[in-house]
Amino acid sequence: MDGQENEQHANRYEDAPATGPAPRPAPRRGDAPRTGRRALRATGVTLAVLVVALVGVVIGVLAGGRVSTDIGPFQADLTVAPAMGGGGTTVDIPPLGALLLDSHDGPTHLTVELGALDQSRTEALLDDPASINRASQSAVDDVREGVLRLGLRTLASAVLVTLLLALMLFRDTRRAAWAGGLALVITAGSLGAAAATIRPESIEEPRYEGLLVNAPAIVGDARRIANDYSRYAEQLQRIVGNVSQLYTTVSSLPVYEPAPGTTRVLHVSDMHLNPTGWQLIRTVVEQFGIDVVIDTGDITDWGSEPEASYVGSIGLLRKPYVYIRGNHDSGRTAAAVARQPNAIVLSNTTTTVAGLTIAGIGDPRFTPDKNTSPAGSGLTQQTADQLIGVGDQLAATVRSSPRPVDIALVHDPASAGPLSGTCPLVLAGHTHDRQVSKLPEVPGKGPTQLMVQGSTGGAGLRGLEGEKPTPLSMTVLYFDKDKLLQAYDDITVGGTGQAQVNLERHVVEDPKAGAPVPVTPTPTR
Repeated sequence: MDGQENEQHANRYEDAPATGPAPRPAPRRGDAPRTGRRALRATGVTLAVLVVALVGVVIGVLAGGRVSTDIGPFQADLTVAPAMGGGGTTVDIPPLGALLLDSHDGPTHLTVELGALDQSRTEALLDDPASINRASQSAVDDVREGVLRLGLRTLASAVLVTLLLALMLFRDTRRAAWAGGLALVITAGSLGAAAATIRPESIEEPRYEGLLVNAPAIVGDARRIANDYSRYAEQLQRIVGNVSQLYTTVSSLPVYEPAPGTTRVLHVSDMHLNPTGWQLIRTVVEQFGIDVVIDTGDITDWGSEPEASYVGSIGLLRKPYVYIRGNHDSGRTAAAVARQPNAIVLSNTTTTVAGLTIAGIGDPRFTPDKNTSPAGSGLTQQTADQLIGVGDQLAATVRSSPRPVDIALVHDPASAGPLSGTCPLVLAGHTHDRQVSKLPEVPGKGPTQLMVQGSTGGAGLRGLEGEKPTPLSMTVLYFDKDKLLQAYDDITVGGTGQAQVNLERHVVEDPKAGAPVPVTPTPTR
């Protein structure tokens, strides 16, 4: 029994807890690899968040980095995009080409695409010469406001796209928040770098692409033209005021008094985008009681889509507007004219307006890269064949017309030769030099008179390059009840800085024989 008690006592002693510190457990096999995997996983998550942030920024910038704004009379699209090769700005003027500006540094590139002219703002510029200066000043503010809106929109788009992308991939709000924060830093830093390094003087040293490579040759000395146009705008009100007085002067002329049944036609040509021309035309149409306006082409310079908006002023005349295409007008220009409610575009066709039957055909060439002056187009033998060929086509159309044609329209007077004897009057433009002559008579046929108009737009901006600016020219034609030319008024408005308005009245003594003018030579094949 004593032995059993001793054994139980020994067992209790062995089961008693130790009073000293417990020994550390030995490290288990596999703990070190698990720690390495955790570190590797953390690195992977960090890289994934960074990649998602970068991808989200790129997608967000491409998707949302675009705003539309008004710059002066233009409607423009501003676009920002990532650029690995450095910053810069591209000003697109489709389809003419682009201006490339070294405007800033950083990984962002700005594109400004000029679109259509806003008709209402353009008309306001035409009606108020002082607004031209205000528009040029406000254009800087328009660009600044547009770029600010573009930056805020781009920043919001980049962050939002990144957050959505991170939530879809990670399904973890904390990681999505980290990705969104990185996107904010990356986008704001890129835009901030561009803003901090902006170079306003870069606008003075652009590089050109496309047709605009020839821009310096096209517009000459831009600074001198701009200065001349400022003087021109200052004289605009005085010019129009003088034109408004012409009707009173004409009415008092005793040489010719238009009969009540007289049809008045205004012949214009070669506007070449000069906005002053429209205000002058509107004044003459109203003061002279014009029934029909005839335009023998070159209403634009390059025939581009933005230029097509210039023809919107045709609708404001509220009189029939008969038009043929010039060598500076494209098919889209003719289509834009045709969309005007009062316009009639002739393309080897005829029309009857205000009792006058008119036939017309467009110029066979499209040479917007040539100078506006006729010397720039060059009358080679091939060109002469083209021009005479369209004259032959129109002559055939005139002969086959069910009604006798009163007026035939061609752009280049070189096309007029084949029309001799087919109708009493041919109107043309192109040369920017007003001339009146007779075509060589065809035996057994009546005489045909050729009237070549000057430039109603003063040859556009190129008319400001010479020492003597090109005057603005137009002619009012008076037809009697038999649709024969009785008289015509040549109206000339002085060029830049010259507010003088001249009117010369010419009376046709024998309408059936035409005016006593010299015979014009015609090109031969």
